[in-house]
Amino acid sequence: MAKKRYGMVIDLHRCVGCSACDIACKTENNVPEGFHWSNHIIETSGTFPNVRYRYIPTLCNHCEDAPCVANCPTTAMHKSEEGLTLHDPDLCIGCMTCMVSCPYGVIYRNEVTPHAEWRDESAAIPGCTSSGREVAAKSGESIPNYNPARAETYPGIREVGLPEKCTMCDHRLAKGELPWCVESCPAGARIFGDLNDPESPLSRALAKHAPRVLQKDKGTKPKVFYIRDY
Repeated sequence: MAKKRYGMVIDLHRCVGCSACDIACKTENNVPEGFHWSNHIIETSGTFPNVRYRYIPTLCNHCEDAPCVANCPTTAMHKSEEGLTLHDPDLCIGCMTCMVSCPYGVIYRNEVTPHAEWRDESAAIPGCTSSGREVAAKSGESIPNYNPARAETYPGIREVGLPEKCTMCDHRLAKGELPWCVESCPAGARIFGDLNDPESPLSRALAKHAPRVLQKDKGTKPKVFYIRDY
């Protein structure tokens, strides 16, 4: 058995639907516009005034039996010793089998140069606002809010033709830190930890409540669990 087996619990009772996790993920991982490593499902049911609203945060489920890993022809998509589903761009041939295989739609492909808006030389209001290129130049980075820490384990900005997805902030885990979406949640709705440790807050939350996973029928054994209700 591996020394650690990472997982996450999302407590929907604590979640306030603020999307701080989505914003935190984008800034920590330099995620391009239109890509959503951290995302959410919104469901509204019923007829007014008897309406039910649900907000379900989502991310890569880091499945134990991940079809993206099983179907990758080059092992670029692989499992780490701690159970994370990660991607090696050096082995990737850009076939996107992983993207087609994922039942959760959490893998994205860079069809164009990422963050192209920061290379745009036109201003929204000529003579009044700065162009994207000018803002990037002033910041001294390829994108104004670039996080260099992302490049410690994975390309800081991914290339055209390559897939990308949530890595559970593996670069932060390597330094003993929590995923940034967990740290940034103002309501403490996310619990990250070691599934192999029965005393971890993660394991205690799973033991106390009846956990659920998305699309259980797919048989992928997700490692992102949901407890209670929004």
